[in-house]
Amino acid sequence: MHKQFFLFICLILSLVSLTTYAKDTEFPGRAKFPNIPVYELRQLSQGLADVVVVDARSRYEYETLRFKGSINIPVASKTFEQELIQLRSKTNKPIVFYCNGRTCFKSYIAVKKGQAAGVSNIFAFDAGVFEWAIAKPKYAVLLGESPIKKEHLISVKKFNSHLLHHDSFSDKAFDLGSNSMVLDVRDKYQRAGIGFYPGKERWVSLDDTKKLDKMLAKAKKKNKTLFIYDEVGKQVKWLQYTIEKQGIKNYYFMKKGATAYYTAIMERK
Repeated sequence: MHKQFFLFICLILSLVSLTTYAKDTEFPGRAKFPNIPVYELRQLSQGLADVVVVDARSRYEYETLRFKGSINIPVASKTFEQELIQLRSKTNKPIVFYCNGRTCFKSYIAVKKGQAAGVSNIFAFDAGVFEWAIAKPKYAVLLGESPIKKEHLISVKKFNSHLLHHDSFSDKAFDLGSNSMVLDVRDKYQRAGIGFYPGKERWVSLDDTKKLDKMLAKAKKKNKTLFIYDEVGKQVKWLQYTIEKQGIKNYYFMKKGATAYYTAIMERK
């Protein structure tokens, strides 16, 4: 009897351990930030009216796809803590941060920075904006439109189909000559005044939407193939929505961005 009871307890503990492991592997940030409280999808769906939802990403990402009714306080902003403290002074509701998805840690970092600044009752929704948009299209905004259509969300497969290794990216851009346009969309701090294709590329930060739209329109009008790179290959995912909306078909992104290309150049020396 005692042996059976012991085996039963072991089985329960094993199941608990497996559940915990599954959650940690599905949400890798939870192991990295074990002290950050989180909201689950169902929990946020049921209590959306009772919380304040904050987007911790860049302004460009926010304007592309976001929670309906959310506000934007970029965690990378120098005024992040100040803006969060001001927000807390206006409401006692729980504040829930989100970013792109399960492998994006900005929501955790936002909570951690908020806690350090003395702001309480703050959480991370670490499933991210894509899972939210798929589960709750009526409560999501895509390029200013809501409710969104799930088929308008760009799949990983479609994004990957426009990726080129940096060597192929360079070769193809130069092979097309005047029929190509290279855009560096890094911000001024990432770029630091240095590009990879002097004399051929043009620099336009994603934050400068007017200039960016002008560049895209010019490429479309002149039927040029676009070759676009950012810092690590992630920001271009958001630019793809604008490109597709403008009806541009011929475009490529540099896989893993400028960081990978620069590393490869250094290794060859």
